[in-house]
Formats: sequence, C-alpha cells, structure tokens
Amino acid sequence: MYQPLADLVRPKEFSEVVGQDHILNASSVFRRSLDAGNISNMIFYGPSGVGKTTVASIIASKTDRTLYKLNATTASIADIKEICSQIGGLTATNGILLYLDEIQYFNKKQQQSLLEFIENGSIVLIASTTENPYFYVYNAILSRSTVFEFKPVSAESLKPCILRAVGIASDRAGVPIAITDDALAVIASGCGGDVRKAINAVELLTSAVPTGVDSYEITEAEALEVTQRSAMRYDRDGDAHYDILSALQKSVRGSDPDAALHYLARLLTANDLPSACRRLLVMASEDVGMAYPQAVPIVKACVDSALQLGLPEAQLPLGEAVVLLATAPKSNSSANGIWSAMADVAAGKTGDIPAHLKDAHYSGAAKLGRGKTYLYPHSYKHHYVRQQYLPDALKDVTYYQYGENKLEQATKRYWDEVKKDAEDPKK
Repeated sequence: MYQPLADLVRPKEFSEVVGQDHILNASSVFRRSLDAGNISNMIFYGPSGVGKTTVASIIASKTDRTLYKLNATTASIADIKEICSQIGGLTATNGILLYLDEIQYFNKKQQQSLLEFIENGSIVLIASTTENPYFYVYNAILSRSTVFEFKPVSAESLKPCILRAVGIASDRAGVPIAITDDALAVIASGCGGDVRKAINAVELLTSAVPTGVDSYEITEAEALEVTQRSAMRYDRDGDAHYDILSALQKSVRGSDPDAALHYLARLLTANDLPSACRRLLVMASEDVGMAYPQAVPIVKACVDSALQLGLPEAQLPLGEAVVLLATAPKSNSSANGIWSAMADVAAGKTGDIPAHLKDAHYSGAAKLGRGKTYLYPHSYKHHYVRQQYLPDALKDVTYYQYGENKLEQATKRYWDEVKKDAEDPKK
C-alpha cells in the first residue's frame, strides 16, 4: 500500500520536530509536564503543516494512551459519543487522547458535548486550529485547556527535513537522488514555513525522476516550478488577513516605508485590492491626519487610479500612496478627537443643543427662543466671536488637542492670536 512521503518523514520523537523549540525544548513547561507523566487538555494554535498533529501523536505514544483523531469539518456529536463509548474498554485501558483537528468548525453545542468527558478526565482533549482560538473556541473549552502557539518553520529549520525527505524518496525510488543547494533554498523559502508543503514538493519532484537513469539531481528550475506562489499564507476571513493589514498600518504609523511596501505587496499578491485601498484611506486620516491633510485627497486619487487600473498596474499608485503616508509627518489628533466625542455620545453625555444654535428658519422659531442670541462670526473681526457651541453639560470639554507637528502648531498660533484679539460681544 502506498504511503505518502510526509508520513514516512513524520517525526517519532520531540527532538525530531523542527521549528517549535519554544514549546518542545527539554526545559519547557510543556516537556517537563509530559516527562513527569502529566497530560492535560490542550489547544494547538498555528498554521497548517507545522507539526500540530505530529506532536499529538508523539504525546499519545509517550503517555501510552489510545489516540483517536477527528476532523471538525466532517465529525459529528455521534462520532464523539462513539469514541466516548470506548472509555474503560480493552482498546482504551489507559484512557483516550482525542485529537480534534480544526475545532473552529464545531459549533457551541458540539464543543459543549465534550465537556462532560474532559471534566472527569476520561478523555484528554488536544484540539488544533489554524484560527485564533480566543475568537473561535468557546470559553467553556478554553477555560479547561492550555493554549500552545505553533509557529511557521524557518527556512533554515526546513532544510534538514527536506534533505531527509530526499533521502527517503531516493531509497524508495532505488535511484540516488541529490538536490542542489539552490533548489534546497528555493523549497525551504518557498513553502511559507509549512513542513508538509515542503515534503509534498519533494515527493512531486522525486516522482518525476525519468525511468532508466542511474542518478538524478533536483535543480533550482524544477524547485521553482513546484513552489511558485506557495510561500504566502492568506485567507481573507482568517488571522493572516488581519495580521497583514495590522502590520501594514503599524509600519506606516512607524514611518517605515520599506516594511509598509512589503506588507502592501503581500496584500496585492493575494489579489486583495479592496482591503489595501480601504486601509490606505483609513491611515491617511487616522495616522497622518492634520500633520499633512493633503494626504487624504492624494491617497484618494491613488486609490481611484488603482481601482480603475486593476491589478497588476494598481500596485503603482498604491505603492506611491504607501510611501507618501509612511514618509509624511504624523498626527492622530483628529482621530483622538472624534474617538473621544464618540465615546461621550455613546455614554449618553450629550445635553440639549444651545437655543441660539438651533434652527430658526421657520415661523414660530422666535417664540421658542430659537437662534435669537446667535452671533454671526463673519460680522466680526477675524471672522470670529466668542460664544458657546457645546451643550451646557459639556461646555468645558476639549476633544481636539493640537498636535506637535509644524502645521498644527502654526494653526494653533494663529488661533491663539485671533482669540486674544477677539471682540467682546458683551461690550
């Protein structure tokens, strides 16, 4: 029976698992707990192909427990009950270790069906998810589990796995198979930290060895064929989407045009033009704001051009917009102002609008006192006159604080002078 190369390469010991040393090193709490014979409910969170299933299998072997595997995309409550019926039987004398892959696809009722069994310890649950468990796993499960985050595997850590896979594939094919350093680097860097994807690439390459040859060497060109466009993890509804958008905005806010261009490139490579455009418009007002207000119409023009052009040409105006935003002076004063005002309104801090500001363009308005004492600023020096605009309950509130940048400070100086020289309407 044919066995996938990924299964043949799968580690049998913690020391063989690559890229997760922060969890699996011998001095870690995780390892020390297992070495002491203690095993608890766990949630493995991380991208595909980084060792979550492998580590669960090693745990089952080390603790001499029967391992049952379910995938939440196809499993049902009936499957869980069937496994639970094995508790205490001959096939599960030391207890059951249930590995539930993609737990985020279980609804609340399905997840709660596990509680009775993990509460009394008859089942130890190891659930895995590629999505943030704090968003997708219900609190009842989270509170009874420890979350361990698995990381994408670095290119350097992947290389030994790839070489091992080539060696096993060579033995299976009965033909000496080598791989050039350049091809090794391409596969290691081109699989986005996914061990399974790298090994599958090796399996495909080694299965294409011509018949009748005495030896074979995998070249860089062949490696590029099987790894093209595979390095980036992206899902418009998943963590990667929001992480890239977050990194883009924080890079712009931090005035790093190189990092900002990198994260923009990742969005555009995933063909996510709408998200890139929307976030650039947000940043123009939130992070550059009053320090360079012209950024808003400029970025809007770049976004309009990008949407009209479409990809790949859209990268040009969007690249311009990102560089402009990253290198522009920064101010979040207007953003802080509206956030503060919104918070007050949400908290019910409003109050009645002053009578002199209310609409007076209807018969009977004067009888109600609407607009009678309103002072028309254009009738005064500098087009300014002192009068109350906020409701009485908020009359001393300040939402907008001038930023420290050159433009806002110049504006502040102007208004300080105007208000100092303003006419007193009471005289």
